[in-house]
Order: sequence, then C-alpha cells, then structure tokens
Amino acid sequence: MESIQTIGRHDGPRGEVVLRRRLGADLSVEELIVNGTFAMDSSDSSTESLLGELALPSGRARRVLVGGLGLGYTVATISAKEVDVIDVVEIEQCLIDWAHQGVTPTLAAVASDPRVHLYAADVQLVLDGLGDGPIGPWDAIVLDVDNGPEFLIHAENGGLYTEAGLRAAYGQLAVVGTLAIWCQGPAPTLRASLEHIAPSVGEHIIEVSRGERSFRYAIYTVSRPKASLKAAR
Repeated sequence: MESIQTIGRHDGPRGEVVLRRRLGADLSVEELIVNGTFAMDSSDSSTESLLGELALPSGRARRVLVGGLGLGYTVATISAKEVDVIDVVEIEQCLIDWAHQGVTPTLAAVASDPRVHLYAADVQLVLDGLGDGPIGPWDAIVLDVDNGPEFLIHAENGGLYTEAGLRAAYGQLAVVGTLAIWCQGPAPTLRASLEHIAPSVGEHIIEVSRGERSFRYAIYTVSRPKASLKAAR
C-alpha cells in the first residue's frame, strides 16, 4: 500500500509548489508538482541525465548555465563533469531553500557543491541580460524549466521558446557552446525556430517506459560554430 509524504509546500505568486515522496514496498519516489501541474519525479531521471550529457559532449567546460533546478538531477549530471562554474537559475525561491535544507539527497548534493551557484531569478530575463542573476556567456546552456513549449507550467514561459527567446539564448553561448532544451515530446515548431538560428539542430527522441505506459520525450540541441562569433556581432 502506497502513502504520500509532503516534504515541502509553498504558496507563491505563481501558485503552489509541492515536493512530496510516494512511499511503498520497495518504492520511494520524489515528485514535484508546480501550480497543480506534474513537473517531474525521480522514478526515471535518464532523460535529465542525457540532457546534461548532450549539453557537454566534451565532458568539460568553464561555465554552464542551467535554467530550472527541479529535483536536481540535471545539475547532478553536469556536476559529475569537469566544470568550473555551474550557474543555476530557478524562479521558485522555495526550491533553492529546500536544496540548502537538504530535503532530498540530490538537492542536498547540488547545494553543497562549491561550483554550483543558485539564483532565484527568471531565466528569460537572465538570457536577455536583464534583472538579477549571472552574466554570460556560457559554454553550455541547459533549459529544463517546463515540460516543453507545448506543455508549459507557467504561460509566461512561452516567450522562452519563441524565435526571439531562442536567439537570446543562442547569443549567450561562447564559441562552440551548446544549447540543450528538454521537451515532453517532439516539438516541430521549436525545431523550426532553432533551424532559423543555427546551421545544425539535433533532435533526440527518447522512449521511456513508466509501468505500462510509454512516453516519447525529446531533447533539442544546437551548437555555436567558431565561425559564427564574428557574424553575430
């Protein structure tokens, strides 16, 4: 028999954020619910890990920007690589607080890593060079703030996936840097916008089974070639 344990709850300007744990025989799964929408859980973190791998194909970088802390699995993957600085921009202050409080082992590991800098800010504003937060460029930018452009947790995040928003992110990449975006499924409109910006777009479709159900998640990547730096100025 399963039980649900609430380990974090916060009512904020964008709605309720709930971090809970489902417990049962041989079962312990963390779940994040944002504004009544299922955001993610820990039952399968393979796509979050792959997101980090695709963003850093060389396995090393000086600076990386991660948009969205979530349960910390994407940041944990990047932390396992040779990275000097990891800037994590999370719009919900409570998630950062819970990381510092160590409410889950993964979030605790993220907060205790001296290379990780946690910012409570809107990643759209950061990529536009506005507001409080870190300043680019970055060798990799990882966006995991929603379930993709067609499954927004907050409607305001839609601008991040427009061509203008994607250009802002691409413009914050260092030479040969990579932009990687997690989506709950294939996003042809997003891919078309990226193809207007970059010479080569990678579409990575991942089949994930959860019990008797199967899901097709997608990760999109674009990398900035050396020749693009002068043209972009």
